[in-house]
Amino acid sequence: MTPSIIDTHTHPFDAAFDDDRTEVMARAAEAGIATMICPAIDSASHDSLFALCDSYPDMCRPAMGLHPTSVNDNPDWRNELDIVASYISNACNRRFYAIGEVGLDFYWSRNWQKEQTEAFEAQVCLSLEHNLPLIIHTRDAWPEMLDVLRTFKGRGVRGIMHAFSGTWDDYLAVKECGDFLFGIGGVLTYKKSTLPDILCRLPLDDIVLETDAPYLPPVPFRGKRNEPSYIVYTCRKAAEAKGVSETEMAATTTANACRMFGL
Repeated sequence: MTPSIIDTHTHPFDAAFDDDRTEVMARAAEAGIATMICPAIDSASHDSLFALCDSYPDMCRPAMGLHPTSVNDNPDWRNELDIVASYISNACNRRFYAIGEVGLDFYWSRNWQKEQTEAFEAQVCLSLEHNLPLIIHTRDAWPEMLDVLRTFKGRGVRGIMHAFSGTWDDYLAVKECGDFLFGIGGVLTYKKSTLPDILCRLPLDDIVLETDAPYLPPVPFRGKRNEPSYIVYTCRKAAEAKGVSETEMAATTTANACRMFGL
């Protein structure tokens, strides 16, 4: 059995799990997942996030943030940011382990690039104010993401680059900006993925594992709903790419996550 693993990015509160959440969580525990970091999306799912964390307090740890695509075509996005700031300031008497899921996503449209950037910068400031790591989502926005991070260089910015899909140069650029780890998920297992080549070069101390469930399932579940227990497939592939044992991969990535999230 794979040793204890931390899934640093997963959404078991998503409606995709409404019919079998209890079974999904049981399979996660059986697979050796000790802790899940569960990032918020926006206020529409806050109640579901909190209910999950209250039902599984020893396993599920919430993060609070506004997802970049929730800014798109949303006239109330600044109000959403106010909600995030209020929660982080302990308005709901709840501990949050990160500011996330935040970032930039121009896959669907660049029409809200200015608004997404403003929201992201505000949440980076919030992370610095409260000494919390960021969970950063980047899709079709690497140059713009790096431009933002560079403005915070030297100020103690830190966090995890969720679903890392950048180049080696992107990795180096991010590391120049602050203390960052890189989330590796199911995409690593895909036939045409370039991640195995990048992973070979990443220091083991800079890697964490994630599922992003219910999205991005690993092989052999591609095309189906992802779930936290499938992280063992990513762990196995990551260990193979790095030339270490699954035990070492699980133990080191778990230690990395514990350091970043203060677990």
